[in-house]
Amino acid sequence: MDKQAVVVLFGGRSSEHSISSATAGGVLQAIDRDRYDVIPVGITRGGAFVLEDDDPAKFPLDAEHLPEVVDNGTRVHWPEPEGERTLRVVRGDGSTVDLGEIDVVLPLLHGTHGEDGTLQGFFDTLEIAYAGGGVLDSALCMDKHFMKIALQAAGIAVAPWVTVRRRQWDEAADRVRTESAALGFPQFVKPARAGSSVGVSKVEAPGELDAALATAFAEDDKVLIETGIVGREVEVAVLDGAEGPRASVPGEIVLTDRGFYDFEGKYLGGDGVEVVCPAELTEAEVAAIQDAGIRSFEAVDGRGLARVDMFLGVDGGIVVNELNTMPGFTPISMFPKCWIASGLSYRDLITELVEAGLRR
Repeated sequence: MDKQAVVVLFGGRSSEHSISSATAGGVLQAIDRDRYDVIPVGITRGGAFVLEDDDPAKFPLDAEHLPEVVDNGTRVHWPEPEGERTLRVVRGDGSTVDLGEIDVVLPLLHGTHGEDGTLQGFFDTLEIAYAGGGVLDSALCMDKHFMKIALQAAGIAVAPWVTVRRRQWDEAADRVRTESAALGFPQFVKPARAGSSVGVSKVEAPGELDAALATAFAEDDKVLIETGIVGREVEVAVLDGAEGPRASVPGEIVLTDRGFYDFEGKYLGGDGVEVVCPAELTEAEVAAIQDAGIRSFEAVDGRGLARVDMFLGVDGGIVVNELNTMPGFTPISMFPKCWIASGLSYRDLITELVEAGLRR
């Protein structure tokens, strides 16, 4: 059969640029080359679309040298509606290379200008098929404030919180401190629209709030202060297949000597954290977690995929923390691990995502 042309898109303008690039390295290594022709397109930190090297080794997850997309002078020109459906690249010397028609884009972008619905709207406008989340679910899940509201409206438990905008903090800091104290301690302060635990701090006492807000406001001008939830930190991977969404076996984040599951623990193999999948749970707990994952996915009008993070209390209660519409695909990431533990290989997982984008 003829191969389908898949654009693997990565990098981007957010603080998660390097994680996106490392995710692309894993996907370029594993994608089914017998089934797909792969075109790697990177987005530089400045926002330029460039033709990248099809070389997984160029994008390792290395704590000493995080990968990134460097401007190599090329520019990718996307096809437009009612015109030729050909992807073209203009090189630095002005010459043009025709890469042929593309079938689907696999966006591996995390954070703003990639995971927040903006890029999805761009491809919708160009009438280019793409895998993963759509405009609405991407935008909702990128903004933790509105994500919580959507989950609450569906009857799904979330951690108590207050949302603080930079102007409110500048004008009424004492009121914010009072509202924060009412949530109890410990609590977590996090940017409303960032991921990979960038800008997140654990606050154990009132005196730590100001510094935590300064860290979060460096990422976003809207910040959430959340009550810390006591419970096991469990996650479930959701895929939106032809028969509707389904959930993987749950995994668990086990912290042995780390305050919370931070950036280093997630991506750089930091000490004190273990990603376990499948988690040691009863059948009833597995069923409840999978049900909560699918209900959360449907509450935000999920498309494609999501990783649903939640807390399992000692009483069996479930509190949903957040949904990630483009979770990490790095070698130590939970999303692929949970599907592998569920019997779906890394390669087949990528194929399923691409095929779902083609069906749409």
